[in-house]
Amino acid sequence: MGTLVHFKNLYTRAFEDCKPEIAVVLLKVYSVFAAFMLFMAVYALMDRALNGFEF
Repeated sequence: MGTLVHFKNLYTRAFEDCKPEIAVVLLKVYSVFAAFMLFMAVYALMDRALNGFEF
């Protein structure tokens, strides 16, 4: 659990004094998008592995 708190602290500190504000918004949206894409890739791999890699 400490690792998640550490990553949260790094994430929030990375955007503290960042200017312009639109860059902060775009970077935050991109980080959520990248996390979602990573989740989808892991989900697809696990789905294929559990179903015998049938196409």
